[in-house]
Amino acid sequence: MMSDLKKYSWEISDNEENPAAMAMLYATGITDKKMKQPFVGVASCGYESNPCNMHLNSFAEDIKASTNQADLSGFIFNTIGISDGQSMGTSGMRYSLPSREVIADSIESFILGHSFDGVVTIPGCDKNMPGVVMGMLRVNRPGIMVFGGTIRSGNYKGEKLNIVSAFEAYGKKINGQISDEDYMGVIKNACPGAGACGGMYTANTMSSAIEAMGLSLPFSSSYPATSKEKREECKNIGKYIKQLLALDIKPKDIITKKSLENAVRVTVALGGSTNAALHILAIARTAGIDFTLEDFKRINAETPVLGDFKPSGKFMMEDLYEMGGLPAFLKYFLNEGLLHGDCLTVTGKTMAENLEDIDPVKPSKESVIHPLDNPIKPSGHLCVLHGNLAPEGAVAKISGKEGKSFTGTAKVFDDEPSANAAMKNKEIQKGDVVVIRYVGPKGGPGMPEMLKPTSIIIGAGLGSDVALITDGRFSGGTHGFVVGHVTPEAYLGGPIGLLKDGDVITIDAESLEIRVDVSEAEFAERKKNWKNKDLSHLQGTLKKYVQLVSTASEGCVTDKQ
Repeated sequence: MMSDLKKYSWEISDNEENPAAMAMLYATGITDKKMKQPFVGVASCGYESNPCNMHLNSFAEDIKASTNQADLSGFIFNTIGISDGQSMGTSGMRYSLPSREVIADSIESFILGHSFDGVVTIPGCDKNMPGVVMGMLRVNRPGIMVFGGTIRSGNYKGEKLNIVSAFEAYGKKINGQISDEDYMGVIKNACPGAGACGGMYTANTMSSAIEAMGLSLPFSSSYPATSKEKREECKNIGKYIKQLLALDIKPKDIITKKSLENAVRVTVALGGSTNAALHILAIARTAGIDFTLEDFKRINAETPVLGDFKPSGKFMMEDLYEMGGLPAFLKYFLNEGLLHGDCLTVTGKTMAENLEDIDPVKPSKESVIHPLDNPIKPSGHLCVLHGNLAPEGAVAKISGKEGKSFTGTAKVFDDEPSANAAMKNKEIQKGDVVVIRYVGPKGGPGMPEMLKPTSIIIGAGLGSDVALITDGRFSGGTHGFVVGHVTPEAYLGGPIGLLKDGDVITIDAESLEIRVDVSEAEFAERKKNWKNKDLSHLQGTLKKYVQLVSTASEGCVTDKQ
């Protein structure tokens, strides 16, 4: 008897009108029994050249074995990833955000192209996660995301290290604050093995957000990559994906406006990355849910920052794991009435049901999670700004430690290397607002991250004295007085493209304004002499991306409705 759960795969395994499909399946060594079982794609973002992804293919093998034990037929396939840490500050960084779309495209193409019944995705680095979720939503067949896990902290001469330690060591080196020997010592010890960057950078931000959405099993975001619990999670996936198939629970049943609100609230409370704004907007658009920057603005205003995580704080994701993991934090939030507990999850239960037997985290001012009555910041750090410099919005990550407003004079650069060279040559002084433009979704193209320049600023000890604004974006490892996602971008003729050295710029986290002391008449006069960036040399991926990508305020999706 053919399984009732083979809603789609029967087309290639049992339809006598498709004998070639069956012949090719038999060529793989599949048994008659497996031909009659539901087909589940196991999508790995694994590759060998970075710690975030190097272990994912072994997880895929464990997950495939678990599907077989659950009387499902698992088939591994691969999609790509781009290492932000390795491409940062290079021309390769332009491919990072576009890789999110390639990942979504490949999952959609494989699952629908092969008539599979369900999918398990295994992302490691930050663009992997929204990419696989967008692919799962497009397919909308039962699925689970398994995060590859966070990295352990490194250590050098008694100092706890992470990947941002390596970036900031460069700022210290060029300012004579660290020896060549210690510089290499930090580099060689910052990343001790497998796992995604360990602070509340974009990878851990998105894994936490997606668990809060309900698309991962409880604890998936907080188990370290090398822990026995992460291996056990992989070995248990088969029974959960079979249950989702039996109940016909699909990603669009799980991801709703309320579950997205849970994701944003958790992101803000943990002090997460500005990239979450891009990715959650993109997930919402893919799911067909009306969720905009105004929703971020609303939730940010009413949510305190409780997580004292790096880059601006003290702790790593491994420290939350030691306190009970993300579910312990979610239980604390749920008990305080700050989560929608009735949202469905991939366990087949609601968020509240998943957390029923979980002990809430015990917050304190000295630990990873601060109490609600004594938060790190009483309202959120992901400030959505508007003004004559960003009429369609910009996103700032302001923890409050840098101050609440900044006014300074513009130092304008039309690319990142020029800005980095100026910082290396100590041309940036206290009171400057570094402007890096023509690095937006279209102008970059690919909206590269600006972690290298912000790390140089922090490493030079100028984090409270220099601001940086860009139509590009920032790594989750960025901290300081920084504003990204300035929209419209320079390539589209936005005001950021009309700035000149010496213009006075004000960033105000309380009034949520970003403005420049330039009149509309002066902007109009400057526009007469404005020349756009020439992108006629592009080919392939980036050429297509420029033609298709939406603005940052719309999530940088390439299939805009």
